[in-house]
Amino acid sequence: MRNRDDMTFSMAEYERRLGELRQRMQQRLLDAVIISDPENLMYLTDYQTTGYSFFQALIVPLEGDPVMVTRGMEESNVIQRTWVEKTQPYPDIGDAIQTVIGVLKGMGLSKADVGYERNSYFFPAYQQDRIHTSFTDGRLIDCFGIVEQGRIRKSSEEIAVMRKAALATEAGMRAGFAATRAGVTENDIGAAIAAAMFTAGGEPPAVMPYVTSGPRSMIGHATWEGRVVQPGEHVFLEVGGCYRRYHTAMMRTVLLDDISSSMLKAQERMMRALEDVESAIRPGLTVSDADNIVRDIIADNDIGAKLITRSGYSIGIAFPPSWDEGYILSLMQGDSTILEEGMTFHLIPWMWGVDGDKTVGISDSIYVTERGCQSFFSMEREFVCKPEEGSMKAQEQEQAQK
Repeated sequence: MRNRDDMTFSMAEYERRLGELRQRMQQRLLDAVIISDPENLMYLTDYQTTGYSFFQALIVPLEGDPVMVTRGMEESNVIQRTWVEKTQPYPDIGDAIQTVIGVLKGMGLSKADVGYERNSYFFPAYQQDRIHTSFTDGRLIDCFGIVEQGRIRKSSEEIAVMRKAALATEAGMRAGFAATRAGVTENDIGAAIAAAMFTAGGEPPAVMPYVTSGPRSMIGHATWEGRVVQPGEHVFLEVGGCYRRYHTAMMRTVLLDDISSSMLKAQERMMRALEDVESAIRPGLTVSDADNIVRDIIADNDIGAKLITRSGYSIGIAFPPSWDEGYILSLMQGDSTILEEGMTFHLIPWMWGVDGDKTVGISDSIYVTERGCQSFFSMEREFVCKPEEGSMKAQEQEQAQK
């Protein structure tokens, strides 16, 4: 390993991560692993690029130096960002898979048991077919999850980085509150959120903020499309701040009116769900138990709303297309996984279909402590009510029409 002091984490942190990976390799009787998932590469080496649609992989043997295989253009990221000393770039007209095979042979692993991430988004089926037909003397074994086992519990250094992401999240959300009023477009609100996140030290997130107003809030994973916010409407906001590829996220709701009885009940349900589940979360609680706490509280409503998804998911390192680590662990019914210190979650007791046509949200990002949990955020959770912004703009529009 090349010792350096300019990476996201200390060298000791990367040494620990690599050492623990090799322990898991030994447990699975693997002589080497081919790691191709962008998040896992970042976790192990600090390597990041937006060019991950080209094949890239870290080949980690049980003993000896790992080797990074990348497109030639990306080799600079290995040299400038990571501790990895050995690289094997391939040209744009080259063959990435044959490069991997060549590295394995050069390591003396042509007859070895080699793990690979079968579920990696960026190790597509046609390339997996080619490596299976080329690596004929050894055995290829699916080891998906072997790195994620280390990622699921964040170290104190990771928690500190996520706190920086949280500063960007909060700054973006407050800017979203300030920008929301009748007569502006959803784009205006999104632009204000993004500018504030980046000004606060945030970096490009895996997903830009979600901004939907009025009836558009019922569309799953929709975001701004130029719609003009109308007087008296509500605006649903979900912001994920990012720092060094680590994310925190929160949902909030802005009302351009006084709070109605239905909205008051929705707010009470979501705030109670967060309070109760956060009071219960500690090492030893099961994922299913945490989900049931949230789900039961949200389900007990008379305003027609539902929780139509999981009630939370692991959050941390992410590249597009998603900011969550839910594929590692999500809060869902029937999952007996035990919560452990250092796990981090975005808790999402949001409510879909209030009065039949409104989606609202209040959420939190937390980390599990020795005996409980702690939020990454300090800002208020209640709906932001701005009746003066709605009525003022409505009056202006009425006068303009006259």
